[in-house]
Amino acid sequence: MADDTEKTEEPTSKKLEDAREEGNVAKSQDIIGVVVLLVSILALLMLFTFIADRMLNLARYYFSLLGTPLDRQAMMNIAFVTFKETLIMALPVAIIVAIAGVAGTVAQIGFNFTTKPLIPNFSKLDPIAGLGNLFTFQKALESIKITLKSFTALGIGFLFFWHYMQELPTVALFSLEDQMGWLRDKAIVLAVVMLIIISVYAMVDLFLTRKQYFDKLKMSKQEIKDEFKNMEGDPHIKAKIRQIQMQAARKRMMSSVPSADVVITNPTHYAVAIKYDETKHFAPVVVAKGVDNIAIQIKKIARENGVHVVQNPPLARSLYAEVDIDHPIPDMMFAAVAEVLAYVYKMGKKTK
Repeated sequence: MADDTEKTEEPTSKKLEDAREEGNVAKSQDIIGVVVLLVSILALLMLFTFIADRMLNLARYYFSLLGTPLDRQAMMNIAFVTFKETLIMALPVAIIVAIAGVAGTVAQIGFNFTTKPLIPNFSKLDPIAGLGNLFTFQKALESIKITLKSFTALGIGFLFFWHYMQELPTVALFSLEDQMGWLRDKAIVLAVVMLIIISVYAMVDLFLTRKQYFDKLKMSKQEIKDEFKNMEGDPHIKAKIRQIQMQAARKRMMSSVPSADVVITNPTHYAVAIKYDETKHFAPVVVAKGVDNIAIQIKKIARENGVHVVQNPPLARSLYAEVDIDHPIPDMMFAAVAEVLAYVYKMGKKTK
């Protein structure tokens, strides 16, 4: 029993699909960060000339104000121009970065739109449970990852930044355009270094995130059995439904016996009722058939309604085995059935 309740089995496809509907997916934020950083670098490279020109225009605007009295109206103008130029420079990059963030998520989990995470869950407001969640293995692992990533990025970034600082006295002698070019080159180098560092941590984070995700969704053997039972339906209920369906089909079949032309028997175990309507069918049709108790009921109904009951054991067994209900007889049996029908028509279709 302990084996059935221990969560040792991989999650089923239904379990994974239910988790997706709940908004529970294996998503690494570090992978999204890598995608965003990479796209940001490319965007800044493509837009660098545009941004540099706007910055130079803004600097020229500031220099043009030298000697101008800074009254209330002048300050408002400066603020407006600064805000406008900053927005023009930042907006294209912000839009590209936002699209990259969405793309980084879709690349990991596909498109998954659900509103269930937005539904308020007041059980999460429990302060005791919330305090307990602060001291879990997963939280400790997240803290270690963030600490290592931060110290690595800050340490390597500081080394590069310190090296750049040594060049500042020389760069200060450059023209403004050359200074912007130097800043661009150093920013690209620093960004690429940070991208490499974050990429390494992102791969580790993706592995750990997916492992924790699937471990958390693991199922016990009993849970798999219960899920299969819920998907397929309770065997007892299914058996009851099949029984009801069989009873309904049998009832419909029995209702066709009174209109049959003849019932062919073997004479005890098999009974096959046949009807021939040349205006509807090209051959006689089996309207009812059965063995043992059902055969007895067919013969009883036939006699009660004046339908001829003819004994022909080989034909009865062949018809029962070869022809389904509401299907015409095959060509190879047509002669034998026609002989029986001819006999019935000669005697009269009804016995009373």
